[in-house]
Amino acid sequence: MMTWAAKYPLPQTTRPVYFVQSPPNTDVDKISTRTDFSPFGSPSNRQSQVSHYHHRESVGDSPSTSRFSGPLRNGYSSLQVYDHDRPINEDDDDDEMDGPDERRGRKTRFYSCLLFNFVLAFTIFCLILWGVSKSFSPIVSMKGLVIESLNVQSGNDASGVLTDMLTLNSTVRILYRNPATFFTVHVTSLPLQLSYSQLILASGQMEKFSQRRKTERIIETKVLGNQIPLYGGVPALYSQRAKPDRVVLPLNLTFTLRSRAYVLGRLVKTKFYSKIRCSITFHGDKLGKQLDLSKSCYLH
Repeated sequence: MMTWAAKYPLPQTTRPVYFVQSPPNTDVDKISTRTDFSPFGSPSNRQSQVSHYHHRESVGDSPSTSRFSGPLRNGYSSLQVYDHDRPINEDDDDDEMDGPDERRGRKTRFYSCLLFNFVLAFTIFCLILWGVSKSFSPIVSMKGLVIESLNVQSGNDASGVLTDMLTLNSTVRILYRNPATFFTVHVTSLPLQLSYSQLILASGQMEKFSQRRKTERIIETKVLGNQIPLYGGVPALYSQRAKPDRVVLPLNLTFTLRSRAYVLGRLVKTKFYSKIRCSITFHGDKLGKQLDLSKSCYLH
């Protein structure tokens, strides 16, 4: 760094030039070297040199900034610009600082997120299948009931009490249809019960079966009652004992069908319950003939 002794133009007489040496600096040393060996250092050019630096002082923003030479100030500015514009690669530093545990943790989080998304998508898919399958409820239609035999005779119950005993043989015909387009149903049933009021006169068990998609079948089930004690609970049978063809006997047929569909293996299962109740009036002259149940039953 160089400083002149005065800020005003020197007189025409020759005066010595003073130099103030700053701490060692490469740029300043270069400037000093050029000054010592340049023609401006000669006495004949000192006045023009003083005018040159005086003009540089007057153009500067402040006295403090004018004390620096042009090359030094430009070098300092370029150094500042380089420091501000230097790109900082933080990702490389983070990667270098991450250890094996951190990388393992990232992989674990990634695979956990992937597994969670897969489970979520699969669950949604299963729910959609389950919802669609619920719309394919099996169709159950009662075709008819045939009472082949009906006998009442005196007897003793299991405890030895004397009472009338009933023997009844009948057959129930049911139409079962599976309207589903993409699954088979497996059907079981609770016992079919034929009753008078609350007294059960006969019962039967339907065999379990499987029904393929978009198919149907007729199911025939035997409903039997053997030596059922009446205890005077069916007066309609007593009044017409002498004329059995005039017997009028109100009966109820009740049972429940359980249908199970495996839509996606055992992961997606759909269950259907069909509770059926039929109200029948049996006439003695209809013995051995089929009673139409199409309008006598309802499902719930």
